[in-house]
Amino acid sequence: MSSVLVTGATGFIASRIIEQLLQKGHHVRGTVRSLGKERELVPLRMLPHAEARLELVEADLLTDGAFDAAAQGCDHVLHTASPYVLDAKDPQRDLVDPAVKGTRNVLEAAARAGVRRVVLTSSMAAVTDEPDGDHVLTEADWNTKSSLERNPYYLSKTLAERAAWDFVAANKPSFDLVVINPFLVIGPSITPGLNTSNQLFVDLLAGTYPGIMNLTWGFVDVRDVARAHVLAMETEGAKGRYLCAGETIGMRSMVQLLDEHGFREGYKLPKLGMDCAMGDFAVRLSSYLQPRGVGSYLRTHIGRVPRYDTSKIQRELGLSFRPVQTSILDTLADLARAGHLPARA
Repeated sequence: MSSVLVTGATGFIASRIIEQLLQKGHHVRGTVRSLGKERELVPLRMLPHAEARLELVEADLLTDGAFDAAAQGCDHVLHTASPYVLDAKDPQRDLVDPAVKGTRNVLEAAARAGVRRVVLTSSMAAVTDEPDGDHVLTEADWNTKSSLERNPYYLSKTLAERAAWDFVAANKPSFDLVVINPFLVIGPSITPGLNTSNQLFVDLLAGTYPGIMNLTWGFVDVRDVARAHVLAMETEGAKGRYLCAGETIGMRSMVQLLDEHGFREGYKLPKLGMDCAMGDFAVRLSSYLQPRGVGSYLRTHIGRVPRYDTSKIQRELGLSFRPVQTSILDTLADLARAGHLPARA
């Protein structure tokens, strides 16, 4: 079994990766920003086999050399740590710098430690920031439109992945690089915090959306994303990028699913149909009154249906995806258990 470094260990995806690595017998070293926040670490320490094979250490993305000691003795590095918020007060400071500098710091540490493979958590945000229904996205596509003003989170993921590939090309390190590009990641969480993607369901039930908008998402279950990382690490022939996404679902179908499973009574699920030409126009117009990041997301996604080809990850890694309805209902059950859903009226 391998020794594996997982960065951002308390994260939504990273904690599931650690769970699966421990189940398969690997030794795991996870980095966290602070060992003093024990409440955040308890769920990791309680994972099966954690007492024997999980070590938690401190490391900061923006500190040069912070990952050197953590990477020593590891066969593989799975780099998941990166900030995820749609709206940031200072996108350069809060999103781009941690994503890009953190990635370089981790890769430099991996090169000095002589690891065999690095698996990087990128995003579909590095593939596109404005889905085009006439174009089927593949691993060959890159996001070329995002900026600090337009979808800055998407820019941070794009620049971080570009920096990783540039590092490998320029330095020719001991490791090979494999990248996972998941779409919107949902599912039950190991750690107590509310994941940004799962916030979508809380907002739907809390009445945050004025109506049923013409938005369509590509979802992927966090447990499938974690498995993709482990398979990318273990599969000798894995190479390049892998789009990681299950089915797409529109807001109307999602609201109907929630309604059918008892989430209408006592909650504020949207009723007004805005998934039409006039509704799209109203959303675009009102988007300028939203925070900058939210507004740019709405303008680039309203009325657009993403299409993508995930045959590479299915063929080369043998990954299959859970049905989106299963993931959504599992997510809601977990949100209710954790106390994140709004109180029923």
